[in-house]
Amino acid sequence: MSTMEPWLREILRCPSCRSELRDETGETGPELACTSDTCGLVYRIDDGVPVLLVDEARKPV
Repeated sequence: MSTMEPWLREILRCPSCRSELRDETGETGPELACTSDTCGLVYRIDDGVPVLLVDEARKPV
């Protein structure tokens, strides 16, 4: 899915609620999705770099 380094992937958390993130594939490519039932924000990955900005996150469907 993503070309992110495994050590980096292990430490990433949702900037909104601090929950773990899971790998997903969206319409535009790889994404990271919050695992929290109450948050669930989805963050895009640009060229292997996660864009963990709450203002640019997508709300779950």
